Amino acid sequence: MKQQENQPAALPPCPVYKKCGGCQLQNLSYDRQLAHKQAVVRRTCGRFGKVRPIIGMQNPYYYRNKVQAAFAVDRRGKLLSGVYQSGTRRVVPVDSCQLEDRLADAIIVWVRHALPSFHLTAYDPHTRRGFLRHVLVKRGFQSGQVMVVLVTGSPVFPSKGAFLQALLAAFPAITTVVQNVNGGPTGLVLGRQEKVLFGPGYITDTLCGLQFRISPASFYQVNPVQTEVLYATAMRYADLKPADRVLDAYCGVGTIGLVAARDCGFVTGVELNPAAVANARANATANGIRNARFVCGDAGDFMRDLAAAGETPDVVFMDPPRAGSSKAFLQSLCALAPRRVVYISCNPETLARDLFILTDGGYTVHQIQPVDMFPHTEHVETVVLMAKTERKKS
Repeated sequence: MKQQENQPAALPPCPVYKKCGGCQLQNLSYDRQLAHKQAVVRRTCGRFGKVRPIIGMQNPYYYRNKVQAAFAVDRRGKLLSGVYQSGTRRVVPVDSCQLEDRLADAIIVWVRHALPSFHLTAYDPHTRRGFLRHVLVKRGFQSGQVMVVLVTGSPVFPSKGAFLQALLAAFPAITTVVQNVNGGPTGLVLGRQEKVLFGPGYITDTLCGLQFRISPASFYQVNPVQTEVLYATAMRYADLKPADRVLDAYCGVGTIGLVAARDCGFVTGVELNPAAVANARANATANGIRNARFVCGDAGDFMRDLAAAGETPDVVFMDPPRAGSSKAFLQSLCALAPRRVVYISCNPETLARDLFILTDGGYTVHQIQPVDMFPHTEHVETVVLMAKTERKKS
């Protein structure tokens, strides 16, 4: 497997490995994990071309820059913080996780221990009593900035000033604290109402040489080390030229499109989530990038409109969710007929399904590169390069 040398020694097995369910592959050595993921991509996508050796991490531990913990009270009245057991709403107590940023874990444990001192307890969604539902911590690995989001069942925050003062004294690295209110019977972590308690209400971090603003609800890759590997692979495959027009479908907050904008003529990003589009525009402005625009809408509809107008981008990046792309989207892409398509996938099964449609629609797969974004889990990312099939002259 393509992996950095001088691997660190494996950590002791996690004591809640079987209860948590988050690290499905922790029972395997890291080399065997990589071999397993390589085999999965080869089994699903190997029919389309040779699968390159998977790119692993030099240090496959403590890589998550976003950590969230649920809070609850057990039958004996003991305050718990941790993760929901896979497939349930039962909280598995966790003080430290081998995947998560250690400072974030320490902040969450401190909050749990501190709550009783301020006469605060966990929120019970059934009785709608109590205070704290979740704690979300995001840390910029490059900037060192730390955001703490306290998700509460009510906007009322008893002893807010004293609690905040104690938290900031215990962790001077914290640069912003936000209270998010989520009082409804929902499985979502964050609610719609929030109040900044300290700092600007966001953090910034650097990825691929660009600065990105990270708010409580905004999406940002949780493994920045491997994200740079992933995006570098995508850019290499795109082989962008100064005059190229690029379409970034499923653009999110604009990370891929803004990285591409440095090497091409113009980028158009399309995204259904209006909040993400607003973040993408703000990120473009913050980085002084003027050759990019971001549109709120359905990427498939947008591509059909481009095709009808006779406007064809040279390169299309697509980074869909785990469900993959819709048939309508893929048909629109084939009708638009860009020179190259770079598909970034987080699900080999749906990737293979979509590649069938794209190859039937006139594309040839040239490169298949797996990247291990989430060590110790089943998840594997894959970057695929496709180009229009050249018609043979009769």
